[in-house]
Amino acid sequence: MKHFVPSSEPEEGTGVLFLFHLIDKAVPDFFSPAREIVVARAPGRLDVMGGIADYSGALVMQLPLSEAACCAVQARDDDAVHAWSPCRDNSRSQLVSMRLEDLGLTTTPLGYSHARALFASEPRDCWSAYVLGCLLVLAHERGLRPKHGIALLLRSDVPEGKGVSSSAAIEVAAMRAIAELYGIVLGGREIALLCQKVENEIVGAPCGVMDQMTAAYGEKDELLMLRCQPAELEGTIAIPDSLEFVGIDSGVRHAVSGSDYAAVRAGAFAGARILADLRGLVVHRSGDLFVAEDPSWRGHLANCAVSEWRDTFSSQVPLTMTGADFLARYGGHGDPHTKIDPNQTYAVRVPTAHPIEENERVRCFAALLQGPIDQAVLGQLGDLMFASHASYSACGLGNSVTDFLVEQVRQRRVRGAGIYGAKITGGGSGGTVAILGDRTKVWHEALRIKKELLAHTGHSAEIFRWSSQGAMAFGTLRLAPRTASG
Repeated sequence: MKHFVPSSEPEEGTGVLFLFHLIDKAVPDFFSPAREIVVARAPGRLDVMGGIADYSGALVMQLPLSEAACCAVQARDDDAVHAWSPCRDNSRSQLVSMRLEDLGLTTTPLGYSHARALFASEPRDCWSAYVLGCLLVLAHERGLRPKHGIALLLRSDVPEGKGVSSSAAIEVAAMRAIAELYGIVLGGREIALLCQKVENEIVGAPCGVMDQMTAAYGEKDELLMLRCQPAELEGTIAIPDSLEFVGIDSGVRHAVSGSDYAAVRAGAFAGARILADLRGLVVHRSGDLFVAEDPSWRGHLANCAVSEWRDTFSSQVPLTMTGADFLARYGGHGDPHTKIDPNQTYAVRVPTAHPIEENERVRCFAALLQGPIDQAVLGQLGDLMFASHASYSACGLGNSVTDFLVEQVRQRRVRGAGIYGAKITGGGSGGTVAILGDRTKVWHEALRIKKELLAHTGHSAEIFRWSSQGAMAFGTLRLAPRTASG
């Protein structure tokens, strides 16, 4: 670097080298050449199994991608806060500036609802909520009262709207770098939960925590096993040498704030509330929430056995229910980030069944991956992925283009092409499809499917193949001024 000396060499291909180039170009207009810079990095993820069952406490399996967000922060002498993120297509602003007091950071931090309104007031600046929201969450949850402002540079190659967790990568990279700059010690789990709060409270997007946990704790070429109750690590599973997971984006933009995702989530929490009454649980009202005393399931649908759901409860949970009828009969449910619209009719039974059955699918998938791999096992693994995809569709989170991609995999499996299963990922309704197959063969088949997709829709898909480590394994880099180091 021209102006700084890195504390260590970054791993090749992590995106940090390009960030270094941007930092050098930004001196002296954005960064001072005389002060240290802290750099953190967090990857996107491929949702292999689990997906939307995360908010119901399910076990999920996530693969960190090589695509990542990198964040560089430097202290300023004044109280200005500058967030810069280069944008080539002019779809949003590149620079957002404010003062610490605009967020109440020197006195009383701005409340979450007011902060959400502030960041949403200018659509071109909304991206800054994911990074500057970290300052507010640290102020509320860890007592941060900064004495100086910051200059923050964000550079991410995790594509937006493709269901590979671009937002969590940005949040975790920013939270890690900002906390390090201000001397706040955070473990990976705490970083993930704080970043989930950024997204829930400040961005206003209801999401589970699996994305943030994968961005923090992911290990290269290993599947992160996470039980979302709320964020309990159960280790990692090394992908067998003979197998490979790749992702292919459908070209249909996905957002967890979308109406389909919100409706399915509402249906699941409505179902959990109905089950509390069917099980005879004591339910307490706490503000707008209705919370059940639930020592058996501990408040998580995923802890219901599949046999118990099918034999005892399934027939007693309504297929659909209007929001007005649900609120009149049950008052509400236990999730603060999921709203029930009285004027909307919700599917209830299927969204309630999904996390119960998906949790079992993930458990079986993990057990199979850790045993001897033969053709019968490969078929079972693929069948579990196809079943997960079908369950998404039954919930209302399918999409004709992702269905097309999954069907391409199914046809190639029948022909013995060395690929075994596929499923829609993340929040569904578009985004990316995960594919399992023989190592290298699945990559070649994905390229062929990409050609079929181009002919079918005109979309030239991006393929996600490579993996990398999460933010905690990467650590942080410190860039020392060359004038200070000599």
